[in-house]
Amino acid sequence: MNSRREFDIAFVGLKPGIHSFEYHIEDRFFEHYQQQDFKNMAAHVKLTLDKKTGFMLLKFEIGGKVEVTCDRCGSPSLPWTLWDEFNIAVKLVENPEEMNDQEEDPDVYYISRGESHLHVSDWIYEFILLSLPMQKMCAPEEIGQPFCNKEALEMLKKLGSGENREQEKGENVRNPLWKGLEKFKDLDN
Repeated sequence: MNSRREFDIAFVGLKPGIHSFEYHIEDRFFEHYQQQDFKNMAAHVKLTLDKKTGFMLLKFEIGGKVEVTCDRCGSPSLPWTLWDEFNIAVKLVENPEEMNDQEEDPDVYYISRGESHLHVSDWIYEFILLSLPMQKMCAPEEIGQPFCNKEALEMLKKLGSGENREQEKGENVRNPLWKGLEKFKDLDN
């Protein structure tokens, strides 16, 4: 995959109507982009391009599996299923730079009427990243699975039980960051 040409669609030669393209994305696809916090990417992207006069409608369907780093226990091998879809309208215009600068809708993109190819690799990259949630953790009923970091889970359990004991004793457990702010609590009165 040294060449990015497989992600270029020569839309000028396409007849009006619906056309389908499929891409298999693995870790090496991301070598051209910044460092990622996942590994063992096995994504499948189905792109449907509906060519009209003066514009194209693109639908990206993302599916597959990847291993992410768990935000709870820090395990780098949390299996995650990808599934999402994204739509973009690509319009052919005389002044695409100006139109793209003015456009507020992220789902509308402008290219020059003189263009002959559509470059979809950056969209695929962006949509795969958007398919991943901000917080990546297994469900509570899955805690302790073979992919979990058992030592980190034990440490979290100990820390949680210590905090609970202090609350049971009636001690006020507060983050020291907020210490001293209680004097501002009733200033309106």
